[in-house]
Amino acid sequence: MAQMSLVQAINSALDTELDHDPNVLVFGEDVGYFGGVFRATDGLQKKYGSARVFDTPIAEGGIIAAAIGMGVNGLRPVAEIQFADYIYPAYDQIVSELSRLRYRSAGEFTAPVTIRTPCGGGIRGGQTHSQSPEAIFVHVPGLKVVMPSNPYDAKGLLISAIEDNDPVIFFEPKRLYGGPFYGDHQATSQSWRGHPKGEVPEGRYTVPIGKAEIVRPGNALTILAYGTMVHVSLAAVERLGVDAEVIDLKTLLPYDMDTIAQSVTRTGRCVVVHEAPRTGGFGAELIAEIQEECFWSLEAPIVRVTGYDTPYPHAHEWEYFPGQGRIIEAINRVLGN
Repeated sequence: MAQMSLVQAINSALDTELDHDPNVLVFGEDVGYFGGVFRATDGLQKKYGSARVFDTPIAEGGIIAAAIGMGVNGLRPVAEIQFADYIYPAYDQIVSELSRLRYRSAGEFTAPVTIRTPCGGGIRGGQTHSQSPEAIFVHVPGLKVVMPSNPYDAKGLLISAIEDNDPVIFFEPKRLYGGPFYGDHQATSQSWRGHPKGEVPEGRYTVPIGKAEIVRPGNALTILAYGTMVHVSLAAVERLGVDAEVIDLKTLLPYDMDTIAQSVTRTGRCVVVHEAPRTGGFGAELIAEIQEECFWSLEAPIVRVTGYDTPYPHAHEWEYFPGQGRIIEAINRVLGN
């Protein structure tokens, strides 16, 4: 086992898969010689050559179109979109082509394409470098959508994604990267502080896509979160001293409704936390499903803690970012305190 940050775990997963399967390719803007703007691909081009780890033009639609062609012809491309905010020019390729390929070919073709992209705020990136667009991909049949919260899961889930025969959108919360750019400046008592490192096996292993994890057992209520919000939620629970069960969803599509329903049925109360804007966010889908599955067990309305329905602000980032204070207010509301 080695102690790794999340970005180091991502690098290790790519290294592992490039070594494991000669059909794996890694490409995107600045991922080659430079090693990526967050150093997620650092050293990989030198080790595996420019034919397998290479830079692309600034053309996200072209990056994904090329990945689709590679996937259809037997390769396993891992395409990086430098920021999740830049993924929109590729949206038509992802939705109209990539996600439908298996269906429209009646299973004759598969698209084993992994799209990695850093998401979320907390690093003073402003409105065009801090977005969390996961909900628009969860809405698309044929995709799998993943967002890890810790280094162990990041490596295991990314390996699972690369080896999956269906396309996977792999969101990486850059506030958790723990790289050289992400000190804790501007953190306040209302926000979670720190970047978790963890023990990560140096070899190949997988974490299953579609399975959530109870990261803190409890009986008073259930908190559903993913990515950075797992850590903020855990900090809020510790600060308040409440017996809450915290579930890390890990996979947003397909999400693990069995684990969610079992927990909410037992606790009778639920808070859903995500960084993305409220309206049309993934939390709304979770709440609708919980209402259908667990209605007779609910003791209080389900409450959301989310980002606001505004462009991501630069000057007031920490007021936008869901912090401990807002989660504590939601917990108290659900508990009737």
